Amino acid sequence: MPSSTSSFDRVGEVPDRYARQTAADRPGVAQPVPLRPVPAQPWGRILIGAVLLLALLVAGWEEYWRAYGVRPSIANTYGLWAIQRRRIDAGEGDATVLLGASRLYFDIQLAVWERLDGRRPIQLSFEGTSPLKAVEDLAADPEFTGRVLIAVEPDLFFSGYEYRAGVIRYALKESPSQRIGQWLSMRLIEPYLAFDDSDYALQTVLARQPWPARPGLRSSIRVRKLAETEADRNTHLWDKVGTDLEYRALARRIWLQEFVPSDDDPSPAEALKVEKEQIERMAKAVAQLRARGVKVLFVRMPSAGPYLEFEKRNFPRARTWDALLAATGAAGIHFEDYPEMQGYNLPEWSHMTRAEAERFTAVLYRIIQRDFWGAKAAD
Repeated sequence: MPSSTSSFDRVGEVPDRYARQTAADRPGVAQPVPLRPVPAQPWGRILIGAVLLLALLVAGWEEYWRAYGVRPSIANTYGLWAIQRRRIDAGEGDATVLLGASRLYFDIQLAVWERLDGRRPIQLSFEGTSPLKAVEDLAADPEFTGRVLIAVEPDLFFSGYEYRAGVIRYALKESPSQRIGQWLSMRLIEPYLAFDDSDYALQTVLARQPWPARPGLRSSIRVRKLAETEADRNTHLWDKVGTDLEYRALARRIWLQEFVPSDDDPSPAEALKVEKEQIERMAKAVAQLRARGVKVLFVRMPSAGPYLEFEKRNFPRARTWDALLAATGAAGIHFEDYPEMQGYNLPEWSHMTRAEAERFTAVLYRIIQRDFWGAKAAD
C-alpha cells in the first residue's frame, strides 16, 4: 500500500517537480539531497519593492517623531566627549574647561560665552554624574594649565554618584574603529534623522509601554529626553520641556520619584562618610591643579521648587557646599548669594529654557570676570 507521505500516491499522477520524494517513493534507495529548481521571478522588481517599502516605513517613523517635536541632534556619547577632551592635549591646554553635571551642561551656552570672552570654552560636563572623576583626570594631565569652572549638583556630587566615570577610560582607550564610527554617525546620520535619538529607538519605546507590573517590584519611570546637543557639545534644554505642559509634568514626575526615600538608600552614617570622601578627593585634585597655576572656581547652579527643597533637606549648605570650599580653599559662586542669578524659568525645577540659559550665561560670565578671573579681580 502506498505511503500516506508519498508525493504521488495516485496511479498515473505526474509528480510535482518541486516536491521532495520520500523513502516510500524510492524503496531501498538512499535519500538524495533534493534539488529544487528556483522558479523564475522578477527579482529586480522584488528588490526595488522591498527597498521602497523600507524607505516608506523609515519615512513614516521619522515623520511620526518630528510631528511629536523631535529634531535631529548629536547624541551625547563617550566618543563625543572624547573629541572635546582631546582638544586639551592638542594645543588648547590653556582653555577654560566646564565640568559639572546637566545644569552646567544645559545652562551654559558656549556661543554666548565666546562672544563675551573671545574664546569658546571646552564643555566636558556630563549629565547624571559627578564631575569628580573628570576633575581628577585634568589634575593628572600636565598639559592642562588653563581655568576650570566646576559645578556642584548636591545630589550627584556629595552622594558619589559617578554614573559616567567610564568616559575617562574610554577616551584613553578609544580605538580607530570607534573614532571612525563616531565621525560617520555625526556627519551622515545624526544631523538628518530625528528618530536616531536613543529615547525614540523602537526597543526603548517598547520597553516603556505600560506592561503589567511584577508583584513586589518597584516600578519607576526612566529619565526622558531633556536636551538637544550640537557637535561641540553645546547643549540646551529641549523646547518641548518648556512649552508642552504634559511633557513638563512627566519630567517633574520623574524627578519627584527620586525624592522618595528608598530601601536602597545608604544609612545617615554611610551618607556622611561618602560626603567626606568626595570632599577629600576634590580637595586633593584642586591642590594639584592650583600647584600648576590652574584657576579653579566652583559654582552652585540654580534649582527650584521641590528639587531645591530636596537638596536643602538632604544636603544642607553648611555641611556640603561650605565644607567643600573650606577644604579646597577655592572660591565659589552660589546662586542664592547673587540676586542676578535668581528668578530664571526652570520648567522642571532643574534646568533653564534656552532663552533663559543664554541670559544666565552672560550674567554668570560677568560675575566671574568681575569678582574672580578678570583683571580687576586680580588687583
